[in-house]
Amino acid sequence: MQVAIFGRNFHPAYRENVATLFSKLQSMDAEVTLYKPFYEFLQTTAGLRPRVKGVFTSHQDLGDADFLFSIGGDGTFLETLSIVRKRDIPVVGLNTGRLGFLSYISQDSLEESLDSIFSGQFDLEERMLLEVETSGDKGPEFNMALNEVRIYKDSASLVTMHVHVDDDFLSSYWADGLILSTPTGSTAYNLSVGGPIVVPESDTMVLSPIAPHNLTVRPLVLPGKAKIEFSVDTREPVYQLAVDSRSWDIPVAEKVTVQRSDHTLKMVRIENNSFYSTLRNKLMWGIDKRN
Repeated sequence: MQVAIFGRNFHPAYRENVATLFSKLQSMDAEVTLYKPFYEFLQTTAGLRPRVKGVFTSHQDLGDADFLFSIGGDGTFLETLSIVRKRDIPVVGLNTGRLGFLSYISQDSLEESLDSIFSGQFDLEERMLLEVETSGDKGPEFNMALNEVRIYKDSASLVTMHVHVDDDFLSSYWADGLILSTPTGSTAYNLSVGGPIVVPESDTMVLSPIAPHNLTVRPLVLPGKAKIEFSVDTREPVYQLAVDSRSWDIPVAEKVTVQRSDHTLKMVRIENNSFYSTLRNKLMWGIDKRN
């Protein structure tokens, strides 16, 4: 078995569980490659010296892998997309963060979950990705998003965003920005601005305004096959385009087009870690102090 591991710095409280992961991999004679900065953190700060086959620094030298483990929170998991890119490597999220909507495996269930994964008792979820194009040359080098694409202001002034859906004019939004979210990203920034939670298997996108200056504007659910085009009016020479956690200055004259990618991200899910159980446990869904 070939396993790649991507991670960031973690709190000392998680050290023993991370050590358990490496011990389990060693007992299975797995060939392990580590993200180089994480490998250095393990040795110099965490005091762990796992047996590894090699290291990688980007998608270019990742090599083959049966699984890619993401050690961290949901932000770390998002970063794994830029490592996996268009390769069909299943990603396993080991949560050392706070919320854990993407990093399914908690510290309490680590050993049980690892046994399930290595015995083949897991499901693969295919999560929608968005693909972004700009009309000029100022767009992202890696143009895919797992959570959302955001168009937003570069200064204190509001921006006017004109939106077309499949070449049909939808509306002009006067707001701080707009979020186009995947079902995966519906529990992220989209949720914070009042957008709906969408089940991951849904073939939809959600367009949600950020602080709109129109009382009639509400989030809108769009079909997954739709092509969305944004153009922006602002007093500034640029506006901001964000693809998950990566952002760029885009000249006002340039348009942004977003549509569903032909590729998906493969997520490993253990049976007892369903989306609905995550809603109940992480967001306290349905909790009522009267019961």
